[in-house]
Amino acid sequence: MKRFVFPGSFDPFTLGHLDIVRRALPLCDELIIAVGENSEKKYLFSLEKRIAFISATCAEPKIKVVSYTGLTIDFCKSVQATALLRGLRNPADFEFEKSVAQINRRLSGIETLFLLTAADLAYISSSVVREIMVHGGDYSSLVPKAVKF
Repeated sequence: MKRFVFPGSFDPFTLGHLDIVRRALPLCDELIIAVGENSEKKYLFSLEKRIAFISATCAEPKIKVVSYTGLTIDFCKSVQATALLRGLRNPADFEFEKSVAQINRRLSGIETLFLLTAADLAYISSSVVREIMVHGGDYSSLVPKAVKF
C-alpha cells in the first residue's frame, strides 16, 4: 500500500496546499494530512480549527487528517508511510526541502516526493494569508471555502 504523509502546520490551509493534495491522490492509496503542533510556536488558528478546516475541505475516503507532535520522520515511521509529500513553490523551497529530505532518507529510508505547486497558486503562502487575515483583508481567493477567520 502506498501511504503518503503530507505534513505541515497548515495555519491556515491554503489553495496551494489543496492543489498538492488533489494532485497527490492518484499517486497513492492513502494520504495522511499530518497537522503539526509545536508548543513553542504561536498559531493563528488552534489545532482543532486547522484540523476542522482541512477535514471539511478534504472529505475523501483516501484522506486521513490527524495531528502529531515531535519529529515528522518519527510520525512517518509510526504510520508506516511509504513517502513524505512536500509541495514546492519556488527554488528557495527546493533548497530547504532538499536538505531535509536527504536527512530524512538517511535516518529512516523514507523517500520524499516533491510536487510543484501550480504556477497560478505558487505565490500563496500561509504566512501571507495570515498577514492578510489579521489586517482585515480579503483572503477568500487564497483559501478553501471552509477556512474562516
